[in-house]
Amino acid sequence: MRIKHLLSVWLLLAVCLAGAVRAPGGEISAEGQKLAATLDAMKVDQLWLAGRPVNWRTGEPKGRVFTNTIFVTHCSAFAAAAADQLGVYLLHPPDHSAALLANAQQDWLRADGTNQGWRPVASELQAQRLANAGQLVVVTCKNPNPGAPGHIAIVRPSIKSDAQILAEGPQIIQAGRNNYLSTSAKLGFKNHPGAFDHDELLYFEHPLTWPAPADAAAKP
Repeated sequence: MRIKHLLSVWLLLAVCLAGAVRAPGGEISAEGQKLAATLDAMKVDQLWLAGRPVNWRTGEPKGRVFTNTIFVTHCSAFAAAAADQLGVYLLHPPDHSAALLANAQQDWLRADGTNQGWRPVASELQAQRLANAGQLVVVTCKNPNPGAPGHIAIVRPSIKSDAQILAEGPQIIQAGRNNYLSTSAKLGFKNHPGAFDHDELLYFEHPLTWPAPADAAAKP
C-alpha cells in the first residue's frame, strides 16, 4: 500500500510539473484557431516573396525581378495586409512609401496607432497569450541606422511553453528575406543582430472581434 501511495504522489507531482510548463494561456482558444487559419490562408510562403515589387495587399508579384544589388523584401506589406484582412488598419501604402515602411510602422504604432486601437504589449509571454486568445499582435524592430530597413512580423497562436518563449520568443508568421508560415521570433529577426538578445523587439496588440470583418480597414 505504501508503494502505491508513493507512486500516486509521484504521478501527481509529475502532472503538476507538466502543467507548469504549458503554454501561457493554456490551450489555443477557438478565436486563436480562427486567427491561425486566417493567417495561414494568406499563403505567405508563396506570396510577398523577396526580390520584386508586389501588390501590398495581395502579395502578388508585379514588375521585374530585381538583381541582388536591389534586394526588396515585404515584411511590412504582409503585416499590413494581414491586419487589413482582419479588419484592422496598420500603416501601409499609399499612406507611407513601401521604402523603410517597417521603421515607420513602429513609429506609427507608438504614436498615432494608439488612437486606432493599438496598444503596447509588456512582454513576449503576454504577446503569445494574446495571440492564443485570437488577438492581433505584431512584433517590430526599428533599425537604428539611418536609411536601413527594420522588420515586422505577426505573432501566431502556438502552445509553446513559457521556457521556449523566453528562449526563442513567441511564434511568428512573416515575410522578409525568408518567408515563414511559422517560426520563432529569434529566427525571424536573425538578420537584425542583437535585436532579440538585447530585448529591442517591441510588441503591439489590437483586439479583434470574431468573425473578423473583411476589408473593414481597406484603403486605396
